[in-house]
Amino acid sequence: MHMKKYILFLTVLTMGMVSCKKDYTNPNAPTDSQVFSSVDGLTKAVVGIKQRWAVNGVGVSSLYQAISAAGLSTGELTVLNAGNADLAQLQNGGTNLAPNNGVLNSFWTTANIVNSEATKIIANVSVISDVNYRNAVQAYAHLYKALAIGTMAQFWERVPVTTGANATYSTRAEVLAAAAKLLDDAAALIGTTPPPAAFLSQVGSEIDVRNTLIALAARFYIMSGANDLALARASAVNLASRSVYFYNTLNPNPVYRTSLITNNVYGIVANFGLTGALAPASNDGRIPFYVVRNATNGSGFFRDDATAIPIFLPGEMLLIQAEAHARANNLASAVTALNQVLTKTTDAFSLGAAQPAYNGANTREAILLEIYRNRCMELYMSGMKLEDSRRFGRPGPGQTGAERTRNFYPYPQQERDGNPNTPSDPAN
Repeated sequence: MHMKKYILFLTVLTMGMVSCKKDYTNPNAPTDSQVFSSVDGLTKAVVGIKQRWAVNGVGVSSLYQAISAAGLSTGELTVLNAGNADLAQLQNGGTNLAPNNGVLNSFWTTANIVNSEATKIIANVSVISDVNYRNAVQAYAHLYKALAIGTMAQFWERVPVTTGANATYSTRAEVLAAAAKLLDDAAALIGTTPPPAAFLSQVGSEIDVRNTLIALAARFYIMSGANDLALARASAVNLASRSVYFYNTLNPNPVYRTSLITNNVYGIVANFGLTGALAPASNDGRIPFYVVRNATNGSGFFRDDATAIPIFLPGEMLLIQAEAHARANNLASAVTALNQVLTKTTDAFSLGAAQPAYNGANTREAILLEIYRNRCMELYMSGMKLEDSRRFGRPGPGQTGAERTRNFYPYPQQERDGNPNTPSDPAN
């Protein structure tokens, strides 16, 4: 069973803003010393951070908030009921997005909890005597700590890497570098040794941890501009591997269950929200995959309660390779990688464009634009479009033809009230 129905006692320990000075504890929950002092406790802690990150169980998951926020800020998604004020603020952007926005507060809180709990796991793995088991626990903690801080860095200009009372903030460059290092270190730690069966029987086997560590390192390296490192990592990923956030009727797909199943929250938009030169060809295979709704209003990786959401896609790795080559002016190699996405008819997730090879201008600018266009389609509703829009220099707030309603988000009011180190909010 992939998602155990453990009581998430570890996350209850830090239900408040873990990076501010307030201490929110549950007197009926186990203490840290009880949770993190045994193999069983540490294993359950890993299950807990997996649930906290991806399942709308105890609070709203970081994954749901990242997909929702990025989608609404970049026109991938649209609010169906303006009465959902917090979501409408994200869609409208600008000064409409208030520091007390519920989505931002929840996103920030949950991601910091994951960061904090993963850090505690890493600090206490020495209690596990079996080397392979210990390495597996540590690798998963590194994975989720990196996900937490690396994802937050896509939405805020500065992020606390280390949580605690009056936490200090690091720049996005520092955070992305720290996330990539966590992943590289974990990949080196486990090498080619798979996690023990005893560990997987408790935690689940839906994640190919080695390929996931390498793939996410590629993601954060390309976001930070470390193109050579991104290329090396993306090229090393086995594109036939599958790593997913697993769901079932007890732990349903959060985007489908919370939003898409109803016509009263938010919905997907035609053509991925792309227009003009970015618009897809009418016969692009990603349109029926992602945009055409089924009978119960789901689509793509959000078709029903049990649809798994990929942690990374083969197309993402190919497009990282294409981007890294293009930014280094290796245009022929960039087009070769790009064409693998354009002409792909299927992959490990049955996703393909089935389009002709690239025949546009042989310039860095034109090829990068085509790479961005394909990221918008291949990685639709992945939570990465806000970052992509900035990195590819697309028009932002206040510019003609703006394609995003914010550049970065204001810091949650609850964080500012509790942490004097909270930076000033960005203008937009």
